Amino acid sequence: MPLSSGPALSLPRPSICIFPRSITINKPKPYSVFFKLFISNVGFGSIRHFQTAACRALCDSSDGEIEGNAGLEIAKGDAFSILNFMEQRGVRPNFHTYASVLDTFFSLRSLKGVQRVHGVIMKLGFDTESVLSDRLFNLYYVLGDFVSASKVLVDLSLRSVALWNRIITDHLRKNEKTQVISFFMNVLREFQSVDPVIFSGALRACTSNSACWPLVQQIHGRIIRIGLTADPIVCNPLIDLYSKNKSIDSAILVFDEMCSKDNVSWVAMISGLSQNGLGKEACNLYFQMHRSGIIPTPYVLSSILSACTKTELFNEGMQIHAQSLKWGFCAATFVGNALISLYSRCQSLEFAEKVFYEMSNHDGVTYNSMISGYGMFGNSERAICAFKEMQSSGFKPDSVTIASLLCACASIGAIQKGKQLHSYVLKAGLSSDYIIEGSLLDLYVKCADIDTSRQLFDSTKKENVVLWNVMLVAYGQMGDLSESFNLFSEMLVAGMEANQYTYPSILRTCTYYGELDLGEQIHSMTIKTGFQMNIFVCSVLIDMYSKCGVLERARQILNRQTEKDVVSWTAMIAGYAQHEHYLEALKTFEEMKFHGIKPDNIGLSSAISACAGLKAVSQGLQIHGQACVLGYSTDISIGNALVNLYARCGMIMEAYSAFEANEFRDDVSWNALISGFGQSGHYEEALVVYKQMSQKDIKANLFTYGSAISSSANIADIKLGNQIHSKMIKTGYDMEIEAANSLVSLYAKCGSIGDAKLVFNKMPERNEISWNAIITAYSQHGRGKEALQLFEHMKEEGLKPNHVTFIAVLTACSHVGLVTEGLNHFHSITKEHGLVPKPEHFVCVVDILGRAGQLDRARRFIDEMPINPDSMIWRSLLGACTIHKNIEVGEFAGHRLLELEPHDSATYVLLSNLYAVTRKWECRDRMRQVMKDRGVKKEPGLSWIEVKNEIHSFFVGDRLHSLAEAIYEHLEELNKRAVDIGYKQDKYSLLQEIEQEQKDLTAWIHSEKLAVSFGLMKLPPEVPIRVIKNIRVCNDCHNWMKFISRVVGRVIILRDSYRFHHFEAGDCSCGDYW
Repeated sequence: MPLSSGPALSLPRPSICIFPRSITINKPKPYSVFFKLFISNVGFGSIRHFQTAACRALCDSSDGEIEGNAGLEIAKGDAFSILNFMEQRGVRPNFHTYASVLDTFFSLRSLKGVQRVHGVIMKLGFDTESVLSDRLFNLYYVLGDFVSASKVLVDLSLRSVALWNRIITDHLRKNEKTQVISFFMNVLREFQSVDPVIFSGALRACTSNSACWPLVQQIHGRIIRIGLTADPIVCNPLIDLYSKNKSIDSAILVFDEMCSKDNVSWVAMISGLSQNGLGKEACNLYFQMHRSGIIPTPYVLSSILSACTKTELFNEGMQIHAQSLKWGFCAATFVGNALISLYSRCQSLEFAEKVFYEMSNHDGVTYNSMISGYGMFGNSERAICAFKEMQSSGFKPDSVTIASLLCACASIGAIQKGKQLHSYVLKAGLSSDYIIEGSLLDLYVKCADIDTSRQLFDSTKKENVVLWNVMLVAYGQMGDLSESFNLFSEMLVAGMEANQYTYPSILRTCTYYGELDLGEQIHSMTIKTGFQMNIFVCSVLIDMYSKCGVLERARQILNRQTEKDVVSWTAMIAGYAQHEHYLEALKTFEEMKFHGIKPDNIGLSSAISACAGLKAVSQGLQIHGQACVLGYSTDISIGNALVNLYARCGMIMEAYSAFEANEFRDDVSWNALISGFGQSGHYEEALVVYKQMSQKDIKANLFTYGSAISSSANIADIKLGNQIHSKMIKTGYDMEIEAANSLVSLYAKCGSIGDAKLVFNKMPERNEISWNAIITAYSQHGRGKEALQLFEHMKEEGLKPNHVTFIAVLTACSHVGLVTEGLNHFHSITKEHGLVPKPEHFVCVVDILGRAGQLDRARRFIDEMPINPDSMIWRSLLGACTIHKNIEVGEFAGHRLLELEPHDSATYVLLSNLYAVTRKWECRDRMRQVMKDRGVKKEPGLSWIEVKNEIHSFFVGDRLHSLAEAIYEHLEELNKRAVDIGYKQDKYSLLQEIEQEQKDLTAWIHSEKLAVSFGLMKLPPEVPIRVIKNIRVCNDCHNWMKFISRVVGRVIILRDSYRFHHFEAGDCSCGDYW
């Protein structure tokens, strides 16, 4: 019955009234929701029934029935009115009633109402009730009154586990991890048995705090003691913690002990393996999960795809993509994002785009992944289109977006587009972002805008070490070693600590310029700062010492490394190959494979190059097979190495085939062919390739010109050499020290000693090779005294002579008969310069003594040598004995030579000549018979001359030339004119070819005479006659050319296997001492 129609209620007043008297029970209006609810539920039964009705009325009133501020005031007033009404009826509210009242005020978000009810609860002594205390704490905490919440927490006599769970969970959500750990310690003190959720919260609070690591281990121990090692709630954060702290083995143990693994467990373990660089193990675990019948969540797929991307397990990633399609998870945005990153990294941009367009929903990460993929390919146009599409889709670009776009521009040198992005960055207020700062700086550095790079660098706060590293790389690329070191010093003065990337940046600059001393200083700094064992620093140090020729120290660093990667091994292999330590290179290559390191394309190509140096074709092909198995079959560096292998081994057709099979030919491919043919002695073939390269308009570089010049020098093609020299002048390579050294050798080998000296004098800078080339040139041309003067000038300039220098100096002494000077220089090798003489130096000394006729002294010198005499030493002594007709010493040397090289034709020829000049015809005939019986064939004497861009070759008594009759007629006329001025034929020079009784000497005319005769017929008077002979010129031909140069008034330059002879006006540059 409605309250308005009934009699007035008359209830006894309670002894204490705790509510304000201003609040009275008035007759409710029809709209009063509270009274309607209350009256409809209240009866006149027991007090318990009355209290229950009041609670129900208060609770029911909070179900969204009251709206607006007016309703809020009515609710507050009615709540206290009902409690007052209960007092007037003599019904004392219990803690359930106040709990309902608190819930009412909480639903209305009324902090003041809660505080007033809290005061009533304290006065009535209900604050000891755990239900009310827990509820008060929760209400204060949620409503933001943390001070009151803390007081309630302190006053609680008994805090429940559920309350601690709530406290820890809320603080963890607010990232207040220090408080979480403090609360966790309180829980441990209050309770013997702790809820797994509390352990989980404490472990998650330790995630980013390395100082908590001992606590993590204590928690793990407590978990083991109370038997929670199989609970995923506890074990999942443990796996995550161990993984992030590089204790992956402990993470695996926790994972393996879990009896029941949920998706979070698998994700944590897979992600942990991936983060610790164990991508393959992560993939294996994923497939194990799949075999167990567990269908992965999209997040698991995203994690494993990221692991495949990081470790370049692209085939496995594609398999997982197929499974994602099968389960229909590709629609998940983060799975699609991971797939885009995967295909971008494996250079399958087409598949990345397909995934992108098939995704139903894109987010910022999707666009960033796609833009980053375009950036890797240098496709700035499409990257910018994706950027515009991202903006039109309502996604705001972040620093990663801009950085990817800048990377795309930097990779192709699109500086204008990069500057537009720079403007956008300034307008968007992103210029202070450290990622964007680094990307902008990288853009300007890669575009070689060093001034803008420096301005941008100076405008930053310089607090990011990455910026310093980029600037160090910039100055290194610009060739400013001084500025690089100034910046490095400035960095240290500014208090910036160099990291594992700083030292490699400056060390690479030292390596590029060969500044070993400066590099050693940086090496000392890495030791002081504790980076001497860092894998990145070690690999660059190995590279520096290897390229600078300090191979022992490089090897020491490699051996000391506790962790060796493929870069360190490859640097060592390349260093050995570069300095012609081919066996060591191959041994190191095998050692690397033995340690389980898979070689990369650089290591494989270096190993093939080492095989080329050893001419080990079979082993080189085996390594090429390994390269194909490892997926490098189309790699250009390996293809070039294979071309060089075949070319250096003289396998011309195979070299051309490998060259044609290389789809991505570049200038290195052409250089490999040219240099390979040149190094194997196929000089004409090398020059043919060079001409083809020029016809195809392929830009030649310094290495190309050097190889071509070398081949021209070896066949004395001075005309082609002049053409190449002209091209070098046009392209500016003639002033490069390496190119100038090659030109000095070219002109020297072509007999133009004046041009060689001119190139040498014009060099802006000279090194040891430059001086060696010019000293050798003067030595070969018989100008020994001038060669020795140059040697003194070299020492005055502070350059240290090496083994090659002393070979040239000793040869110069030999050519002009300077015995005392030669011996003094030989002894100075060890005494003054600290070098150990090589076999070549001993050969030179024997030649000096032998040519001077001191044969007994030469023999004693051989007996006293610290090394065993080789064939070159005995051959030199035998040749001297032939000149001086010493049969005794000559036979001794000849017999030793036959023991060492029984199949060398030169030994038999020298002995035969010795017997001929000493008129021991029977011994000569016997020697020829021995030669015939052993199947040894004498190398035929050949001479050649270039006339009108064509090489004309002649052999002894040659009548196969098209102009043979004219040549012989002209030769007969030359002989008559020579005889008229005193020439007499030396018949003993012919006795080695014909029998004594044979009278037709014209059938045995030497090839050099035919070549000179032909040259005099065809070449203009102002052009010198340049003839090359493959063996040593005989006495008669040497004498004949002196007379012919006088008769015709022409310069004749003859290059034989030993030296140059310049004939002019009846004299020879050798002074008849040869």
